Amino acid sequence: MKGLLLDQGLSPNTATLLRAAGWDVIHIMEIGQSRADDTEIVDFARANDRVCVTFDHDFHSHLALTRAEGPSVILIRAESLDSAGQADLIKQVYAFCGEAIESGAAVSVDKSTVRVRRLPLK
Repeated sequence: MKGLLLDQGLSPNTATLLRAAGWDVIHIMEIGQSRADDTEIVDFARANDRVCVTFDHDFHSHLALTRAEGPSVILIRAESLDSAGQADLIKQVYAFCGEAIESGAAVSVDKSTVRVRRLPLK
């Protein structure tokens, strides 16, 4: 499984919880990029073979505008989750569509729906 890169909107504790469950996860703050713009974050994820997890809709827009084949991006559209809820939702997304994420996908998820689009976006 590819490693995850959690954007600054997600709790740093989410990374801690996922790591405790055996996942390869880093939070953007842990690499000193908390002020990086979306393009820099996407570029870092691509260069380091990581999946971006974010609350920011601009990541999907960036993928569409550049017709990029990666990195995969998981857009969480359920902002009221605590860190345990965020970690659980990420695990559920991988259980549902992990194969698509591994091969390149833009995923949108809320508390009840997962939408998967293969990359590049058209």
